[in-house]
This record gives sequence, structure tokens and C-alpha cells, in this order.
Amino acid sequence: MKFKIKNDTAAVKEDQVDPHRQMVSVAVALPVHDIFTYSVPDHLIPQACPGKRVLVPFGRRTVTGYLMGPATTMDPPEIKHILDVLDATPLFPETLIPFFRWIAAYYMHPLGQVISTALPAGLNLTDVAILTIGDAGRQAMRLPSLSPLEAIVLSALVQGPADIKQLQKTIGQPVSWALIHAMRQREWVRVDRQIRGRQIRPKSIRWATVSGTEAISDRLSRQRQRIRDILRTEGDLSLPALKARAGTTPALIREMEKAGQVRTYEQTIYRDPFGDPIEPDSPPRLTTEQAAAIKAMAPLLGRGFKTVLLAGVTGSGKTEVYLRMAETALDRGLRVLVLVPEIALISQTERRFRARFGETVAVLHSGLSRGERYDQWRRIAGGKATIAIGARSCIFAPFGEVGLIIVDEEHDASYKQEGGLSYNARDLAVVRARHHGALAILGSATPSLQSWHNVTVGKYETAMLSRRVNRQPLPAIQTVDLSHIRDERGIHRYITPQLQQAIGKTLDEGDQALVFLNRRGFAAFPVCADCGQAIRCNNCDISLTLHKRANAFRCHYCGFSRAAASNCPSCSSEKIRLLGVGTEKIEEALVQMFPQARVARMDRDTMSRKGSIVRLLKDLKHRRIDILVGTQMVAKGHDFPGITLVGVVCADLTLNFPDFRSGERTFQLLAQVAGRAGRGDKPGKVILQTFNPDHYSIVSAKEQDFKSFFNQEIGFRKALGYPPFSRMVAVRISGKNPKRTAGHAGALGEHCREMLARSGSGPGRIQVMGPIEAPLSRIANRYRWQILVKSPDPNGLHHFVHRLVRCHHGLPDARQIKVAIDVDPFFLM
Repeated sequence: MKFKIKNDTAAVKEDQVDPHRQMVSVAVALPVHDIFTYSVPDHLIPQACPGKRVLVPFGRRTVTGYLMGPATTMDPPEIKHILDVLDATPLFPETLIPFFRWIAAYYMHPLGQVISTALPAGLNLTDVAILTIGDAGRQAMRLPSLSPLEAIVLSALVQGPADIKQLQKTIGQPVSWALIHAMRQREWVRVDRQIRGRQIRPKSIRWATVSGTEAISDRLSRQRQRIRDILRTEGDLSLPALKARAGTTPALIREMEKAGQVRTYEQTIYRDPFGDPIEPDSPPRLTTEQAAAIKAMAPLLGRGFKTVLLAGVTGSGKTEVYLRMAETALDRGLRVLVLVPEIALISQTERRFRARFGETVAVLHSGLSRGERYDQWRRIAGGKATIAIGARSCIFAPFGEVGLIIVDEEHDASYKQEGGLSYNARDLAVVRARHHGALAILGSATPSLQSWHNVTVGKYETAMLSRRVNRQPLPAIQTVDLSHIRDERGIHRYITPQLQQAIGKTLDEGDQALVFLNRRGFAAFPVCADCGQAIRCNNCDISLTLHKRANAFRCHYCGFSRAAASNCPSCSSEKIRLLGVGTEKIEEALVQMFPQARVARMDRDTMSRKGSIVRLLKDLKHRRIDILVGTQMVAKGHDFPGITLVGVVCADLTLNFPDFRSGERTFQLLAQVAGRAGRGDKPGKVILQTFNPDHYSIVSAKEQDFKSFFNQEIGFRKALGYPPFSRMVAVRISGKNPKRTAGHAGALGEHCREMLARSGSGPGRIQVMGPIEAPLSRIANRYRWQILVKSPDPNGLHHFVHRLVRCHHGLPDARQIKVAIDVDPFFLM
């Protein structure tokens, strides 16, 4: 909805402006927490409304901002004018602004950057400083008093203008702005501002239609007459379609248009991310439990805010419940949001929803091209789509109102964004449902402790699905103790005789097997056989992983890579032992064990190309794959009817992480991957290999008993005051200088202790752990420390952390040290 700004004079001075009519609030897409007031020039008043991007002056720069509405506070002498309104229609509805403000406050993140995160990438414009050498600079190159760096900078600029980043890359060393300003004062260089940013725009295509009278036909060549006949018979056609139909060329169409024989026009289209069309499906008959769950939840639609945890075992038909609830919501005129944890699952979910609801479905995820994502966003904002499906960023879909929000696999850690705005989409789904007065359904076979705790204390309602839809029992799980199994060399075997025998039997029976290991690559720990040094990343405090197919050692944190043929960097030896195991090595071993079997791998290395996931799932469905090897991508919600055996190579990988949630993650991952077995007509079996067969997470996963796991884990959490009995914030400190970073972390720790001493004790007391060096002490050449702050009082916790951040900005080396705030952290590495 537009707000109107009245202007009573042709030219209004800044100190005469009526603040309530002509001033607007703008959140700039920069790391600043304030909202700024700008005036709207007369010619932009009709276009200025909330939800649009604006171009505004900010200091010496020109940046993108987001128009939030009429200004509430202002300082007239300092008000600047909006330079331009960048959108014809709002990118997001005004009703989303309170949601964005809540996110900014809770996650302690600048509002403009919250909105920038929510919007499709590629929309923002900014300006950059362009450096150009002047005549005085060319003459100065001959001065003997020129410093070495000044000479290098001027020599580089002789080749042509450059921005500061390009200049630093060219000369291979940093250049300070103090040096640039000094050179500008001497008129050696000129600094100009240039607007940059590749804007994503709506896609348009040219169409042709018949023009002129029938009398024209008497004077036409056979080709031109054929084109007119096709257009007259089939109606308007796009030029690509007309070319395919009539073999025409753009030049011929232009000539016909000049002669008045056809007319062409532009028409905006949506880029299609879906690919193949989907045949409509017929809803299956519901089980008794599915029908009961829907009967319990359907009356809640349109009746205000409510959260329901749909707890159903693997294969119990939760997706069909989602579909029926979405259908009910649409029948009542409500919009529907569906979140899935990973892109690998979106294609499966999207296809089922499109088969049921057709073209009313839109998708939002990072696997789309920028243009596709922008168009899907416009379809939702323009009311062309009533259902939005996507990964975590789909929580920002621009529906004005939402009636139903579904979060599938709600326990999954992928809903937590790492870096930048560190939000949890599962939690935001509940918050957005509250903002809209909507129903939130959180579904999982292995609910998070947080969600199940909310059920036990009455914050959430629950619906249960305890049986599989095909009436098959849950798979039988057998544990194999890896500590007792070694080969003839005394080395632990990763594919034990029990697992090998089970795979062979499965293949003999014409069934499929899934082998799971949550670690990609070939060898995770390459070591020099001569000096014993690990082959480590140059930029991180971690070993490189060998990726045999790529013939490279790679870092999974910063992307650093070196050739696999490299010598030891410590002693130059060529003898590198490849210790550890990844999915690539397991795939190779299985090919050697079962040479007749068709083995495929599903991990981030093999599924990075667009469409690769859909192709693999299609091959699996049509029995063109016998053994599937994969990481956690295979454990999440996929329906593999032909898989009767699941083998877990090592169940302990997540168990030993220095993280209070490691037991919960282990149980969830094992129970989920086990649930891929026996979903068809035949019963399933699981071989679970572990070094810790008696650990309660392993035992509970083997027994597929969530409540037993919950009862043990919740006791530990309560005794130690960990979530869900407290809220937690991780304060991450990083810098390029190890001594300076450690000193800064120590100063913040001392400030924490001073604040704690002043605050006293009580039931809402703040607890501070650290500062401590992070388990991964260096990533991308930044040394890392962290402080963990927890409290049962979220308001007191936020106030404490805000004061700590202000302390950081007051320290002398604040510009060299980065402090990132992670509210409700999921990963403590």
C-alpha cells in the first residue's frame, strides 16, 4: 500500500519540510543498525512506497536502501534526498516489515542486511571509488623522493583506472586509504565514484501478431504468406516459436514489420526452473493415523497462531498429510509456505506438490539461477503462486499473509544459517506464523529436543504417526563393534564381513543397498610416511582431504587445493600415506568387492551440477543403480522403495564432536538413515558399525526409541543448564594476527567478568564460558576465539551481549578484529 506525501511548494528548503508528510525511513544494506530519514523529491513521490529499493547518498557513497515507511524521527538540517526509486512494484509486502524488524532485534543484525539476506541475490547497487592517475602523477613518477609503494601504485594506474580491490590484486599488496588521500591531495590521482552492481531484471521475449488487411496477402511471397497464415491460425507466437514453426529469421520479421505485414511486441515472461512437466496425481487413501492427524489439525487453520509437532516414524506418510493440509488451506483462501532442509529434497517435494496443485507452486532456493530466483520471487509477490516451497531462505517468501507454514524434518541442522545473518529457519517459521496468526506444522521422525520439550511444557500441540503407510515394520538394526574387527594387517576394516555379506545377499535377491558415511572425499587424513607430518591446509588449522577423482587435496573449510602429486611440504618426501576414509574410498572399495554391481555416489562433490540430484533419483527409482553410497544427503526424507539394506560405515563420526548437541545429532542421523530401508514391499535391514555400541545415542537409534533417548538427554541438558533450559549466544572473535586476536578475546573476557561482578546472582544469572580458542583455531587465515554466554532470561542475555559488542567497538584494535554474534548457535567448532 502506497503512502502519500504532500508537497505544497515548488521548492522546499530542508528546514521547512513537513516531517510527517515528506520524510521516509530507509534501512541501508550496510552493517549499520540505525534506520535513516530521507526526504522524497517531488517527482519520486508517486513511486515511493514501502517494500521498494531506493538509491540514497550515504556519507561519501551511494548505496541501496529499503523504504520502510513514513519517518517517525528526524533532524531536518541533516536530511538528504532519495536519488531514485529502483522498483516499479514493491519487492516485499509491508506486512513483512515487522517480521524483518523482529529478526534484526533477536539476531542482533542490521535491519538493512536482514532484508538484503531475505531478497534474491543480485539486486543491490552501490558505488565504488575508481582511481585514475593524473598528469601530476605521471610527472611524479620521475621524482627520486617517491616511496616504493607510491611508485608501484602509480605504475599500476598508468595501465588504466582501477578500484581499490583491483589495484591491490594487481600489485599484490594492501594499499591504505591514507596513502590514496595523500596522493589525491597532491593531485597525483583522481578519485571518482561509480555505481556498480549487476541488476537482475524481469525477462521479456518478443512476440509476433498479424498486421494489415487481407489485401496484403495478394502481394506476399510464399514464405511471408506462410508466416501470416500460421499467426492467423495459431494466434500470437513468440519469435523463437515462430522460427521453429516456420523457419523464419529475425531479419525477415523486421522487414515484414516495416512493410506492415506483422507487428511485434515485448511480453514479460517468467524463467522456468522446473524442467519437465508433471502429470497430475490421484491422492492415495489415507491411513487411520493420517486421517486422525488431519482431522485434529484442519480446524486450527484460520483460527489464530498455533504450532503442532507432527511426529511420525520414517515412512509414515507425513508428506501426504502436508499435501492434504495445504489443500484445506488453499480451499480457505490461505497461502502456504513449505520448508525442506536441503536442495536435494526440494525436487522430490516440489514434484509431489506440483502434481497435486499444478502451476500455483513456486520454488525458492540457492540452486536456482539468479534470474529464476528473482522470477519465482515476483510470482509470489504478484499473487501468481499460492504455495512456496524451498530451503531455509524460503521463510522470507513475500506473501502478504500466510495461513499455513510447514517445516519438514524440523530437527535438521541445515535450517541454521552459518555466517552473516545466523538465523534458524525452523524458529523463524514459528515466529512468522505468530506474526500472521497462522498454523505452523513441524514434522519429523526424530524431533529436536527443543521441539519435543515445547510439547511437554504445553507450548506446542502434537499429532502422532506411529506406523508406516505400507504396514511394513521398521527395519531390524544390527550393530557391529568395529573395535573387534581387523584385517590380516591388524587394521580396522571399514566394510566389515557382516556388511559385505549383507550387501552380497541383497544384490543376489535383486534389491538395492545404501551405504552411508558422513564424510566425503577419499582420504580425510593424508600423512607423510617419512616425517609424520599431516598434509595441512595453508590457510586453516586442519588436514586436507584427498579427492581422488579430482586428483587434488582439498580443504572443506576455505576451498584451498593442491595437486595430489604434491610432495610433503615439510620434508619434500613423495611417500604420502592416505589415512581415514570418505565416500569416494567406500565407492571404490564396493566396486572392487562387487564388480558386477552398478555403484553411484550421492554427496556434494557429485551433486553440485543442476539437475544431477533429479537424474540420480530417477536412476535409483528405475533400478539403474544397485548400491548407493552417500553422506547425510541420503538420510533426509528420501523415499527409496527398492532399498532393503542400509549399511552405516561408522556411526561415531558426529558423536565425538566437542558440542553439547553431538549425541542428539548422532541419534537423529542414524535413525533417519536407517529409515531409508524397507519402505517398499520388502522388509528392511540395517547394519550399524560403531566403536561405541553401548552409547545411549547408538542404543536408542538401534531400538528406534526417541522417547528413551529424549529422557536421557534432557536430564543431562537440565543438569548443565544447556538449551532448552537456557538461551545461548556464541561471540566469535577472529583476526589475522594471532597475538592481537588472543589479546582482544582476553579483553572481552575481562569485560564479561566485570559485568558479571556488577550484575550479582539470581535465577536469571548470566553464565560466561571463555574466552577459549575455537576447536578449529584458524580458518581462511583468521585466528578464532569464542565466548559462550548463556542464561534462562533471553532479554537479559541480549542486553549483556549488546554491552559486550559496545565494549568491542571501544577497544583500540576493533578495526582489525571481527566479532560475530551467533544467537542460538548450532555449531561450536
